[in-house]
Amino acid sequence: METALYLIPVTLGDTDIDQVLPPYNREIVVQIKHFIVENIRSARRFLRKLDKSIDIDTLTFYELSEHTDAHAKDTQHLLDPLLKGESMGVLSEAGCPAVADPGSIAVELAQKKGLRVIPLSGPASMILSVMASGFNGQNFAFNGYLPVKPAERASKIRALESRAYKENQTQLFIETPYRNAKMIDTLLHTLRGDTRLCIAAGITTSEEFIRTKTVAEWKKEAQQKTLPDLGKVPAIFLIYK
Repeated sequence: METALYLIPVTLGDTDIDQVLPPYNREIVVQIKHFIVENIRSARRFLRKLDKSIDIDTLTFYELSEHTDAHAKDTQHLLDPLLKGESMGVLSEAGCPAVADPGSIAVELAQKKGLRVIPLSGPASMILSVMASGFNGQNFAFNGYLPVKPAERASKIRALESRAYKENQTQLFIETPYRNAKMIDTLLHTLRGDTRLCIAAGITTSEEFIRTKTVAEWKKEAQQKTLPDLGKVPAIFLIYK
């Protein structure tokens, strides 16, 4: 195995690993002894699920979360095992590491030090949602989380809608599951009736829900109380002209 920083995708939920990850990933992961992870508990759980032969107690975990100071002294030594010739792996909480994920800090350090970085194949909710939305897949932008304050959020949504029309660009953003219902309500009260909205939730899991409708059509569902209940399901929202 080539010595490198391996970016290791994980499942997007309670999904059969063989359904979304190629066997090659397992061949690589079982050889790695040092992991940079967003959460140690969930990382250990994923590795046990990936291959029961992995001896978790022999592994070293380095926690790298959204609260990590990218310029802290400890962070600068994050890749010491790799500098000594030992491969390392980066694990996210869900999906692909370093994309809307603090693992990007480790990748940035590796690139600055001229170290080999190898991304492995796996589920990426943003790409999968674009694929299934019916929107422009050649020009799209991921905008992360939108502002929490109502007025700022509505203003941002209108700005993204304007870009969708003027730039022919699909706009993607996410929300914390418990605020999904509020996000949908804000979108329906802010966007134009003919703007198309795709809600993609629980991708690759048994709870998967991916539907594209105009805002006017979604409003009818709201009136009929047939909107999906996404209070506990990770979702991506996409808007397009």
